[in-house]
Amino acid sequence: MYWADELAASVSGRQVVNDSKSPSGTVHVGSLRGVVLHDAIYRALRQAGLEATFLYGVDDMDAMDSQALLTPDAVDKYMGAPLSRVPAPDGSSAANYARHFVGEIFFRTFEPLGIKPEFYWVSELYSAGRMDPYVKLALDRADRVRAIYLRVSHVERNSSWLPIQVICEQCGKIGTTLADEWDGETVAYKCMPELVSWARGCGHEGRVSPLGGRAKLPWNLEWAAKWGLLGVTVEGCGKDLATAGGSRDRSDAISREVFEVEPPRNVAYEFLNVGGKKMSTSKGQGAAAHTIAEVLPPEQLRFLFLRPRPSQVIEFDPEGDTIPRLFDEFDRIAAATNGREVKGELPADYERLFAYSLLGPSPDVAAAAAAFRPAFAHLALLLQIPGVDIGARMEAEKGAPLTELEAAILGERTASARAWLDSYAPDRARLEIRHDAVPEEVAALEGSQRAYLAALAAAAEAGMPASGDAWQGLIFSVAAAAELPSGRAFGALYAAFLGRSNGPRAGWLLASLEPAFVVGRLRAAAAVVA
Repeated sequence: MYWADELAASVSGRQVVNDSKSPSGTVHVGSLRGVVLHDAIYRALRQAGLEATFLYGVDDMDAMDSQALLTPDAVDKYMGAPLSRVPAPDGSSAANYARHFVGEIFFRTFEPLGIKPEFYWVSELYSAGRMDPYVKLALDRADRVRAIYLRVSHVERNSSWLPIQVICEQCGKIGTTLADEWDGETVAYKCMPELVSWARGCGHEGRVSPLGGRAKLPWNLEWAAKWGLLGVTVEGCGKDLATAGGSRDRSDAISREVFEVEPPRNVAYEFLNVGGKKMSTSKGQGAAAHTIAEVLPPEQLRFLFLRPRPSQVIEFDPEGDTIPRLFDEFDRIAAATNGREVKGELPADYERLFAYSLLGPSPDVAAAAAAFRPAFAHLALLLQIPGVDIGARMEAEKGAPLTELEAAILGERTASARAWLDSYAPDRARLEIRHDAVPEEVAALEGSQRAYLAALAAAAEAGMPASGDAWQGLIFSVAAAAELPSGRAFGALYAAFLGRSNGPRAGWLLASLEPAFVVGRLRAAAAVVA
């Protein structure tokens, strides 16, 4: 059973799925893993016949701690201020920094992915007074909070420490204040110049009510408070938060012992790495979510996150061959779902995986699986050849007009292939066909390689391959018959058509060209005298 279906089968009653994000900068593509996983859980619950709600919150009361993303003149003023009170970057129409990076950019990737949660902003929960009961409980039971920190995480707080972060009335910062002396209505606080290394407090001291958005709970308590306030029953988190004695354990204990609410079901998930390194929003590491969403159509982006189990790390390098291979694997799963025989081992419950990769809560899985999908690498080649009518070429390869769904798939893939070529394609995927004459590099080929080109021309003329896969098979079979190592066979082909020793997959290269030109070039190259 697919993991999301397993979860849905293990619960009952009304379910509230929650996810959230601290908008400390440009949101990288790894942040979408949690979004897609929670959406899959929500869909599984709904398909199991359960009443379910999917919420997504923005932790915009968090302190600004990403100096690199502020202009130099704004560092002293806004480092340590709530993200909801930091101005948006120049040129943005958003109300603040958080609304810009999440509301104006990150959220725009949700709807194309078929993800439509109910959004909320944590700053609004505070300002509306909805968090006040939890703020009061946390302060009244501060001794319990301190005991939990010590027992669960071995973090010792002094006896005067209070679980509250006040917004300084003078400088407006929240990351630089310490509070004590809760009297049931107000707390005393100090805005400390050297409390943290990344922001400087103004030194102001005062007393203020922590209610109505004038203060916030520390993150672990805020997390637990949201569970109680919103009735959350399922919320996963990244592996870094789910380690023993870490943030999730602290929040679970606080939920039970301070707020007296059973914490939600956890689905811990691994990171998405680029080059073996975890992406970081605050450090600006990793490809931006909205940028990758321009290269990967929604179904392939969902598939990227849903193919492995949540506990598995995803290695993703958009600048390598990852993107074309992702399309190939998606197409293989689609073919298998349609009942076609495919090469290689299939993942468990591949049909459910394919269904959850599609958009919408109730997609037409059968129609999607049966749809004609041009190979991504093939499209990338065709786009680099002048004068090719992509639509007509695809209809010829399918052997029938494209359906409305297939035309939409082609449009998405064509746009993705262009974006990939512009941004991430390796040099070997870029090409310039030498149409005018046989490249001079052919003269350096050995006699066995030229003989191979002649044999391939004859084989192709006898039965012209209709696809990249068919060409690839013919390339290998002719090389085997000639007892020519495949590396030398491919080298001869690249020399004949590209004037270099490497290139994209040769079968797709030849399939992208006019058959008469391919046969003529093979024979012309074979006739070159060394």
